[in-house]
Amino acid sequence: MTTAIDLAHISELYRTHRDDLARVRTHMRTHQHHTATTPRLDDLEAEITYLLLRHNTPATVLQIGTGHGWSTTWILHALHDNDTGHLHSFDTQDHTPHHIPHHLTGRWTFTHGDVRTRTDHIPTHTDHLFIDAAHHGLFARWYLHHLLPALPPGIPVSIHDVFHQRHALPFTEGAVVLKWLTTHTTSFFTASAARAPHHHQALTDLKKELGLTEPVRTGHRNPTIYFRLPHSATRRTTPTGAPTTRTR
Repeated sequence: MTTAIDLAHISELYRTHRDDLARVRTHMRTHQHHTATTPRLDDLEAEITYLLLRHNTPATVLQIGTGHGWSTTWILHALHDNDTGHLHSFDTQDHTPHHIPHHLTGRWTFTHGDVRTRTDHIPTHTDHLFIDAAHHGLFARWYLHHLLPALPPGIPVSIHDVFHQRHALPFTEGAVVLKWLTTHTTSFFTASAARAPHHHQALTDLKKELGLTEPVRTGHRNPTIYFRLPHSATRRTTPTGAPTTRTR
């Protein structure tokens, strides 16, 4: 039985992986200074991403949207510390390869281009999905109706930039995804200060207890949502929607 992604689970992971997380936080702080990388993820959501990957030990991670490589580097640190797994990343810009630490690139494949037109490069099996790309409803409808149904049920999914405010703005990616989650009666977790101040404060207090108070970056919005892909949303299809006979 898969573990629910909730405050109790995330808190347990902070305690379990505290020492490794502290080391990665120090590396990321130095990495930001030396590469002048523009981080997209705030500290809590970056750490939660790392912790979920450490716990689930995925063989294959699919990332859509890389920016300048901040989230990519966090993900690769988790795979490196697991000593297993490979990351497949897609982005319409090719900035990321210039910002990834060399010792992490062995577990990484980068595809330059719009994932919607490069579906032949999507791995045949995915254990964890991370999305931080175009934040409009049209793109959300594409991956909700063509990508997610082809993935195994129960895998962790994270989507960035949903809760910069208490509610997702109309017609945005976040609004479309939240409606889809409601349709599939699927709950989500967020550490967004605007949406879930209790979660944000509880994790902030826990980090203080664990000696993880020095910020890696100064952002505090943490708008990502995390959920497990519901069984009702999956079917045996390719990302373009055509039937497939592949096994999982």
